[in-house]
Amino acid sequence: MQDFKISLITVVYNAENTITSCIDSVIRQNFNNVEYILIDGGSTDGTIQIIEKYRHYLSHFVSEPDNGIYDAMNKGIKLATGDVVGILNADDFFADHTVLSAIANAFVQNNANILYGDLDYINENGNVIRKWRAGGFTAKSFNLGWMPPHPTFYCKRNLFEKFGLYSLNYGTAADYELMLRYLHVNKLPAYYINKVIIKMKIGGKSNNSLNNRVKGLFFDLKAMRNNQILLPILTVIVKPMRKIIQYF
Repeated sequence: MQDFKISLITVVYNAENTITSCIDSVIRQNFNNVEYILIDGGSTDGTIQIIEKYRHYLSHFVSEPDNGIYDAMNKGIKLATGDVVGILNADDFFADHTVLSAIANAFVQNNANILYGDLDYINENGNVIRKWRAGGFTAKSFNLGWMPPHPTFYCKRNLFEKFGLYSLNYGTAADYELMLRYLHVNKLPAYYINKVIIKMKIGGKSNNSLNNRVKGLFFDLKAMRNNQILLPILTVIVKPMRKIIQYF
């Protein structure tokens, strides 16, 4: 356990209002063997000035233009040297100070290759308004519109070498497509940790307008068709409907 290392990647662009809480939640973790990689897309607000205050906590810091969030994630993955890799979005933060130690323990004790957990959506006052409780999955789960919360998705670093990085051909569904590819197509076993890992602020690129939501459905459908979903037209309808129960 002492030698187990987590590579954590934060991708950021113009997030001066949220990046501090994101980084602070990493610093507060009681698990210390963390390689923290921060990839900035060339922010033009005060984001970089804030990051500079935390430079001594960062293993790698890159600030340059990119081809979107998933291109930036791929840059971070290529820099990673840890046993496992996870993503912490700049608008999100860890639910408590034990998250990374719980993840590390789960990987080691269960000899896991992939791990995912639960997520809470919060409003601007910090109140939980939606609860994403992923639960376990079977071979049929993705066909029924299920998916794990991507911000809670951690996997062995060597899986990216074997099964590929995030594809830039799926727009905002690139994370969904990667999880389909890993879990549904290649049937890699995953361990579900019954714990809220991430607090996510409401919003997000794929949900901030009707146009983006329609585009998101198109990219979901494309990912489904290319990754062996049995009835993609039906699944693309069911998938967003599953979110309704998360409000209760």
